[in-house]
Amino acid sequence: MNIAIVGASGAVGQELLKVLQQRRFPVDSLRLFGSERSAGSTYCFNGRDIEVELLSSDSDFSGVDIAFVSAGASVSKQFAELITRHGALMIDNSKAFRMDDDVPLVVPEVNPQDASNAPRRIIANPNCTTIQMVVALNAIENISHIRRVHVATYQAASGAGAQAMQELETQYRQVLNGEEPTVSKFAYQLAFNLIPQIDVFTDNDYTLEEMKMHNETRKIMHSDICVSATCVRVPSLRAHSEVIWVETEQPVSTAEAREAFSKAEGVILMDNPAEKEYPMPLFLSGKDEVFVGRVRQDITDPCGLSFWCVSDQIRKGAALNAVQIAELIIKK
Repeated sequence: MNIAIVGASGAVGQELLKVLQQRRFPVDSLRLFGSERSAGSTYCFNGRDIEVELLSSDSDFSGVDIAFVSAGASVSKQFAELITRHGALMIDNSKAFRMDDDVPLVVPEVNPQDASNAPRRIIANPNCTTIQMVVALNAIENISHIRRVHVATYQAASGAGAQAMQELETQYRQVLNGEEPTVSKFAYQLAFNLIPQIDVFTDNDYTLEEMKMHNETRKIMHSDICVSATCVRVPSLRAHSEVIWVETEQPVSTAEAREAFSKAEGVILMDNPAEKEYPMPLFLSGKDEVFVGRVRQDITDPCGLSFWCVSDQIRKGAALNAVQIAELIIKK
């Protein structure tokens, strides 16, 4: 396959390079694209240095089979026609096309069949928090239909990119040294703090990030499921965590839920409270799967379940999911 990565210098672009190599994706040729700031940089892939090309209206994507695009919604919208003009499949990691009716929104463990119908030659990668949640929810949905979900997210600095991770590290050093912390990527100091806002507020007082979880989940799962989310930025470097409350049509026991999680594709059950075994981002950064623990009955609802899940936002929440979509396309 002839592959292109747009946004190669960003955190997700760099992770894409790693994932493609680690999964031995069949790459015959690889082209990297970026902004003026990153053009001219070189990155090693399979023992060969590849220079980043400047993405512009003159860029030629003829001969490209699959283009992974992770450079933001404005770039995706501006260059989508150029990228797909000669038949390339664009797997887009931004919010630009996720809710378009003629663009499939795909999580391979949940709705792989949707990847087969991409009339615009665009497949959208869902939001990172949605991806890990629906992978876990799908295990329960296969037992009993889920009516509604309440979810609180604990999102690491990685969700805002490599510079945000660097800023968090810098802030910790500055605060511990008695210095005024640098605040640039976030509205407030993140070190030793929690920020209960991710993305902008909408008219209903939910943030855009929270509404993504509602709307994207319904599209991916082809369901009338209702999702109410509160998304919080927390001062950890990498891997997002979520506490999820689920209401099903029929009661689902914890034993049934644990068995479903243990058998679900892309899920690892880590649930042994007596031995203090449960998922934590500190130990699961860099892992591919969605880790589930603290599974228990909701004591307020006979049809309710609660559980905790952790997944690496840069891998499964972005780069890995995109590569898995490409692997689906190759198989078909």
